[in-house]
Amino acid sequence: MKRYSREHQRLMATWAAGCAERVLPLFERAHPEDGRPRRAIEVCRSWVDTGVFRMAEIRGASLDAHAAARTAKGNDDAACFAARAAGQAVATAHVPQHAFGGSYYALKAVAAADREQPETAATTEREWQAQQLSDDLKQEFLARVIIETRRTGIFITVRKDEDF
Repeated sequence: MKRYSREHQRLMATWAAGCAERVLPLFERAHPEDGRPRRAIEVCRSWVDTGVFRMAEIRGASLDAHAAARTAKGNDDAACFAARAAGQAVATAHVPQHAFGGSYYALKAVAAADREQPETAATTEREWQAQQLSDDLKQEFLARVIIETRRTGIFITVRKDEDF
């Protein structure tokens, strides 16, 4: 598994939280009383700001966001994916590669929310995501998080290898 510096891990967590925060309204409009995904983003940002790592808090926030996603699943894919983006973002404090999961689910949320032009929406969001990263992390992101158009529609994936 690839090792990242503490600084890169914090940058990746900040980036993943930003990706999740951009799609958070898709969840909150559908589930205004459920603050679990927002809380996950807050826990992520707190770790970045303070450097204080509490595994129970990080893991709990991530699992809670993913539980919120399960409540949205089937009724609203965009809301489900937005909650998952938050769960992945906070997990970056534990494993840096989760940042790519935050990006991935944010892209899926944007695509699911735009039924008319999901590929355009996801591609535009991916470009925004790339612009938020330093050049060295940007190149890795562009190689890992891929949007493809297939006969059946848009396909978003995270490429994994021995470094993942």
